[in-house]
Amino acid sequence: MIRLVSTTAFRWSAAVALWSAALSLILFAFIFWQTSALERAENDELVETQLAYIAADPARTVARIDDWLGGGGHDDRFAGYFGPEGAPLAGNITVLPRGLARNGKVQELRAPIAVAGGEPRDDLLCAALQHADGHVVVVAISREDIDRAKAVTVRALGMALIPMTILSIAGGIVLSAHARRKLVATEGAVTAVMRGNLSQRLPVGSRGDEFDRLVANVNTMLDRIEVLVDEVRSVGDAIAHDLRTPLTRLRARLERSRDEASTVEELQTAIDRGLDWLDQCLSLITAILRIGEIEHGRRRAAFGEVDLARSLVEVAEIYDPLAEEKGIVIERVIEPGLPPVTGDRELLFEAIANLVDNAVKFTPEGGQIRLSLEGRGNGLALSVEDTGVGIVPAERDRIFQRFYRAEEARHSVGSGLGLSLVAAVVTLHDFTIAVEDVPPTGCRFSIVCPASQLPPPAARRS
Repeated sequence: MIRLVSTTAFRWSAAVALWSAALSLILFAFIFWQTSALERAENDELVETQLAYIAADPARTVARIDDWLGGGGHDDRFAGYFGPEGAPLAGNITVLPRGLARNGKVQELRAPIAVAGGEPRDDLLCAALQHADGHVVVVAISREDIDRAKAVTVRALGMALIPMTILSIAGGIVLSAHARRKLVATEGAVTAVMRGNLSQRLPVGSRGDEFDRLVANVNTMLDRIEVLVDEVRSVGDAIAHDLRTPLTRLRARLERSRDEASTVEELQTAIDRGLDWLDQCLSLITAILRIGEIEHGRRRAAFGEVDLARSLVEVAEIYDPLAEEKGIVIERVIEPGLPPVTGDRELLFEAIANLVDNAVKFTPEGGQIRLSLEGRGNGLALSVEDTGVGIVPAERDRIFQRFYRAEEARHSVGSGLGLSLVAAVVTLHDFTIAVEDVPPTGCRFSIVCPASQLPPPAARRS
């Protein structure tokens, strides 16, 4: 019982029932008020109309009073005809009521009114008119019709309130039960995720309501978490693999040097070689830490205006000598008059350098690399295009993962972190990056800077 009371379904049902009951009471009060007012208005009109009719012809006043009273057939109708001194002349009201205005308008007197053949009545609606000769006509009607109408209305509304409340509770239970089923299914899926089953997803309904949209967003989040966890696992395996090789070589080298080295020069050679392998391990760790720092957005504080055209030219000048050794031509195509972008100059330079380094590395001798910067829409587009071995479409979604190396790059020098760093820099700056084919075998990396990442014209340096 306690568990039922603490459920959302019970609280929703109770809330719906209370809200429906409150609205019903307000509606019933309005109906009661309108019914009473209508009944009172009809009685007032009846009394005033009948009074005007009886008093209109003094010669027929008595006859008309008898017609109104119906020969005693109406026990809720009253009338009286009084002389100038107040003496009763006709009708069943035997005493002229005191304090009754003689203007033909209905009044509700608090004092009892004496009537023939019964106890004084204090529940009458009265109206009076005085003739020019001083005679007074009084017409009254009992409030019983009004009270009866009120009682009937209250009883009818009260009887309707009970089934309405029951139906409201039932409706709340039905609605909350539907939501409860969704929550139970969601709770089961979340429990499975908490137990380590990251492939589990929450059930999405077909109605497309707020709950379904929330569940869809949660599933998207779980997809991302699963990808991140898989990346962490693969990164751990990759780090262990990439560190094991140089560390194993270092250990073997040290053992051989300990047993075989006979001169200082041989020991120095072994130490130098060992230092190279240690530097390789340290560079790997440094790259991982750098990517993590970028992905956490810690470099946004250093954002400022960056001239991408200048950075592109500087990178090209750095790689020109290496490209010339392979007979590769690096072509620059830069549109003049382009605005700067908002970002970290050092990180953007490093991202461009990684793309150019890959292009030089995988472009065969005699090939060509094309670096371009142009306006695209209201933003900028930076492209690094080569005539190298290209990237197969099946691997394009994975090349930006840490330590992932395409089939063509498995036997080349590198750790598989260069494009991961590029992706981290692009994400940090809210840019986008895409990979396209360049016939016949090359590929093109394009970084697009949207207009939102360009400084406003008034803020740009002249």
